[in-house]
Amino acid sequence: MAKRERVVRMSVEQPLWRALTAYRLLTMVYAVLLFGFAYQRFDRPKVAAGYLLCLVVWTLATHRRVANAASCTKGFLGADLTVAIVGVLLTPIADTHERIAAGGPTLPSIWTAGSVLAFAIKGGWRWAGFASTFVAAANVIIHGGNPTRDTLHNVLLVWVASIAIGYVVEVARASEATLARALEIEAATRERERLARDIHDGVLQVLAMVQRRGTELGGEAAELGRMAGEQEVALRTLVSSGLVHTCRISRDESLGALVDAYEVDEPGDGDGELDLRTLLAPHAGSRVSFAEPGTPVPLPVPAAKELAAAVGAALDNVRRHAGEGARAWILVEDWGDEVIVTVRDDGPGIPAGRLDQAEGEGRMGVALSIRGRLRDLGGTAELVSVPGQGTEVELKVPRGRTQ
Repeated sequence: MAKRERVVRMSVEQPLWRALTAYRLLTMVYAVLLFGFAYQRFDRPKVAAGYLLCLVVWTLATHRRVANAASCTKGFLGADLTVAIVGVLLTPIADTHERIAAGGPTLPSIWTAGSVLAFAIKGGWRWAGFASTFVAAANVIIHGGNPTRDTLHNVLLVWVASIAIGYVVEVARASEATLARALEIEAATRERERLARDIHDGVLQVLAMVQRRGTELGGEAAELGRMAGEQEVALRTLVSSGLVHTCRISRDESLGALVDAYEVDEPGDGDGELDLRTLLAPHAGSRVSFAEPGTPVPLPVPAAKELAAAVGAALDNVRRHAGEGARAWILVEDWGDEVIVTVRDDGPGIPAGRLDQAEGEGRMGVALSIRGRLRDLGGTAELVSVPGQGTEVELKVPRGRTQ
């Protein structure tokens, strides 16, 4: 029985949430201790005590809410930031003006940074900048618009640190997604290698033997051997191409450093993009060679299918008009702003004026199946044929105009 491989994906965010949970508890205790040591210096100690009691209750009651990203919702983040800002704004009411002017701590003290860090871990650097701006504004307000140097340093430190942590979180998420994709590819590669060994030891050897024996016997057996040889080449191409389904490409800027996400999916209509290579690879065989780039060639789903259909029509013309022994070559080129697919054969070529004559006779294979499809995509189809030297069809599809 084949061994199943399971890809384990470990979240890089979870340690950050655990650290934030511990940070909130420790800074809550620190804020209470600061108040306890300076209790007699407050103008209104009952106001400070009341707020700190609410802070303790809130921190303990929401202890589990900051355990992971799912439970730390936008509503909770807004409420948590409100608790921190209210504590900062209550400081002038509870404490003396002299202590505040001298750079004394606010009622929540460094607990406020925990609220900003929660924004950073949850939403990245943009959310962190948003939350830290409100905290900075509250600190400026309690100093009457003239904050001390220490206050400015603390505000700037929270602002820069939270944005940096938010950016690191975004990069970590992108790296995690890339690593998960690499592990999936590795597992798929191992399975493909196992299948390739089994196929090589069985089916491919049988097909090769049928081809060899059919050629030796001649007659109808030779035709059977030829067909077996074609199937052998097609099967080898399928195995070497990875036995993968259509690759759908999506882009999401919220993932930070991750630009493209490639998801294995079944071919079908809809939004998104497809890897053109996976649609053209099945055409490869004993008489059709397929050359492709080493990276995906993404195109919108309708454009990719129409271009693949045009290539299929060109190959049908090769089989129909170039003869049984003709060979064909498919070349895919990705130039960034456009995709070029060239289909070339070594057949007898097309006599001058033959295409116009065929179109006048109602044979619309090249006019509709190839040029019509490319025209609808905003591209072009150029056909060059030299009698005795084969035919070349060049299909160009611009990326910016495909729908």
